[in-house]
Amino acid sequence: MVSLADLPLREELRSEKAYGAPQLVVPVRLNTNENPYPPSFALIEELAHEIAQSAGELNRYPDRDCVQLRQALAEYVSQQTGVSVTQDNVWAANGSNEVLQQLLQAFGGPGRKALGFDPSYSMHPILSKSTQTEFVSLPRDPNFDIDIDAAVAGIQEHAPSVVFVTSPNNPTGGVTPLADIERIIEATPGIVIVDEAYAEFSNSPSACELLAKYPSKLVVSRTMSKAFDFAGGRLGYFVADPAFVEAVMLVRLPYHLSTLSQVAAIVALRHSKDTLATVAAIVDERKRVQKALEDLGFLVVESESNFLFFGTFADQHGAWEKFLDQGVLIRDVGVAGYLRATIGVPEENDAFLAAAAVVAADVIGTGVEG
Repeated sequence: MVSLADLPLREELRSEKAYGAPQLVVPVRLNTNENPYPPSFALIEELAHEIAQSAGELNRYPDRDCVQLRQALAEYVSQQTGVSVTQDNVWAANGSNEVLQQLLQAFGGPGRKALGFDPSYSMHPILSKSTQTEFVSLPRDPNFDIDIDAAVAGIQEHAPSVVFVTSPNNPTGGVTPLADIERIIEATPGIVIVDEAYAEFSNSPSACELLAKYPSKLVVSRTMSKAFDFAGGRLGYFVADPAFVEAVMLVRLPYHLSTLSQVAAIVALRHSKDTLATVAAIVDERKRVQKALEDLGFLVVESESNFLFFGTFADQHGAWEKFLDQGVLIRDVGVAGYLRATIGVPEENDAFLAAAAVVAADVIGTGVEG
């Protein structure tokens, strides 16, 4: 048996580690920002029927351009954001990661740069490296917001082909105002991808409102994995000028979305009102959990997502292990002093807060700065 080191791997990948959150069997899993509520019975019932109807044609390739699905997504985006779009403005793929990869394949590559604001979604630099796009990281300010003047200066210095703005930001949960996004767009010589994976949990306006003003520079990436109870469905999409759809068609794999994936996503969109009803409950729980953490002495970053970023710890990984010892799996994203916890159902949140009380008792005065 050979090792990875024995293979003729690309040199820039030799020091890399595969992406992945720990997948552990524990009583409470709050580490991957999933919606904790399962799909409704009505959705499951219709999905089973539609899958059965489609199964007879699985010997045929799926709709290569996902036209019916893109129509359904366009209707949803128009309703959810208040910005009227059509199927020509929407592209879908296997999760937003594939959407981002296709955009980097089309607009990044050797000799080009992508730029992001750290800490942010850890897949942005990974996807950049996999497409041979140099990734430039600019630090956020002490409150984990984008320092817009520093951002503009960094963009002018590096002239990136792609800029990532994650709003609400993962792992911190904060939102970048549209006025700041406009300044970033205007400073960027290439394109700006606003990653709105958690948009449904926020009351802030979508960057889709800027698409008409910046048709050649702005792409808004979204997903059904979070608010839609659909992480297992693996469906992401972007909204942009139709020219961007033409661009990714040059690099997408043929028949990249299976018939079953398309059917499942269409059914989920039909039930969007029922599904998204859980969002309000999650937001209420987020507020409850934030207050409880603050009462325990933790510093909690303001969030408009379905998770909380909290600290501060002298040893955040040691604190993560203390949570795990109590059967609660949260996320150490590698930011010194902080951990991230997904908002679960009330019972899961109660278990998390009970564990947090134990951790706080261990570290208050030695690691938590209240």
